[in-house]
Amino acid sequence: MTEPIPDFYAVIPAGGVGSRLWPLSRADAPKFLHDLTGSGHTLLRDTWNRLEPLAGHDRIAVVTGRAHRAAVEAELPGVLDRNVILESEPRDSTAAIGLAAAILVRREPDVIIGSFAADHVIKVLPVFTWAVEQAVAVARDGYVCTIGIQPTEPSVGFGYIRKGQMLTVAGAPEAALVDAFVEKPDAETARGYFADRGYLWNAGMFISRADVLLAEIEANEPELHAGLIELAEAWDDRDRRGPAVDRVWPRLKKIAIDYVVAEPAAAKGRLAVVPGHFDWDDVGDFASLAKLNSSGRKNELAILGENARILADASSGIVVSQTSRVISVIGVQDIVVVDTEDALLVTTSEHAQKVKGIVDALKLSGQGDVL
Repeated sequence: MTEPIPDFYAVIPAGGVGSRLWPLSRADAPKFLHDLTGSGHTLLRDTWNRLEPLAGHDRIAVVTGRAHRAAVEAELPGVLDRNVILESEPRDSTAAIGLAAAILVRREPDVIIGSFAADHVIKVLPVFTWAVEQAVAVARDGYVCTIGIQPTEPSVGFGYIRKGQMLTVAGAPEAALVDAFVEKPDAETARGYFADRGYLWNAGMFISRADVLLAEIEANEPELHAGLIELAEAWDDRDRRGPAVDRVWPRLKKIAIDYVVAEPAAAKGRLAVVPGHFDWDDVGDFASLAKLNSSGRKNELAILGENARILADASSGIVVSQTSRVISVIGVQDIVVVDTEDALLVTTSEHAQKVKGIVDALKLSGQGDVL
């Protein structure tokens, strides 16, 4: 059994709605609070279960919205109250991860933190554990480290990391510097990246000494850093925390950690990457959900729903049912059907990424009651 890493603290940012999975994922029941794999647990609980052996139950912090506190604590009965960090409203990943770093470094000055999204699917856990152990070793040497996923196909749905020079770090034989981050490519470019093997998918996992991470934020977004430090100084005092959040949180800049920490650190030669050879998926849309639940077999129809009543013939794709209605799917390929009590989505895997546009349109039209 894996022994917890003594100087390591895991951070789980549990935010976002997962709008490309609407109407399954909603503001009051976001993606990470659903069982999307048939494991019997929500994605959040699965994330906790794979991190607990690495950190210990008392060294996992969850950053989530105030509205989701009760659901998160119900899913994670082992989480300590002091390790539930509540956002009054979303401020993107720099604020979420940076606040956790600022709080934890005050409690433990030499702490190494690792940030792992609450809504990703990871399999082959011993291989994941080995990647995290390598990343922690790299972080001890003062680098910000990310875990990049070895591509299994020329995907256009992920950003990429270009590996550079190999590093010599004890306990991390696969570590390399990061040359550059690359945005989601077109199909031809993705095929080139896949053939090159020097490119990894950017999974948004970051492992670093907390003080090193905060120094990067201070160098690139000093006002944001000052706000995080002000919040952290008040955080463990219940009487001071609420007023500090009300005063500081609304003025924190909303920006992703890739732009504030990862890319600037890469430019300075201070960002490292460890390849992750485990199965990984960010379940970014219904096309990836269909693939995940049909073991990659494109001719199959994946069915999700505890009481789903589906009749299917010569069809493929995915049907998600949260109602008692009988759904019949005949002779259609790559179909996506999501049936909930107040909304029905019908599309195809090819157009699954466009679901977010429907959500945006509903917001503009004032139909927020179905979001």
